[in-house]
Amino acid sequence: MAGDWIERHEGLLVTGPTSVGKSWLACALAHKACRDGRRVLYQRVPRLFEALAIARGDGRHSRALKALAKVELLVLDDWGLAVLTQAEREDLREILEDRHGRSSTIVTSRVPVAQWDAVIGNPTLANAILDRLIHNAHRIELKVESMRRTAARRAASAETLDANPPP
Repeated sequence: MAGDWIERHEGLLVTGPTSVGKSWLACALAHKACRDGRRVLYQRVPRLFEALAIARGDGRHSRALKALAKVELLVLDDWGLAVLTQAEREDLREILEDRHGRSSTIVTSRVPVAQWDAVIGNPTLANAILDRLIHNAHRIELKVESMRRTAARRAASAETLDANPPP
């Protein structure tokens, strides 16, 4: 990917099971965007919502949302680990509204896109959020074996070979 999708303010949704490389791929694309001189921010979704809740409490909430709107590429990693609270739904809608048509967002998730409305938890806000998130986004669904499982199998195989050297 040359980065043209970022210039066109398109998104990227990367889904698949645990440990297949979703975060790695998102970070690689973010790193490329950084090397191309773009402003990039990586956030794990649970920590982002935690930071926004704290910012809401100490008066920095609107400033935090404005900062998220200004980056050219926002990576939201680990989306969908839990159903969103009302405050998280509203924050996500604001973030995506501010970014829609102006910047790009990468979202990684173990949850298939077709089930994201259940993660959002409110049909009205789900419609507004998903409309801004998925309709101008490229989708990559990773369907490979877990990298951790593959590495463990290789390590076990190497141990077996070490324990049984050829005659």
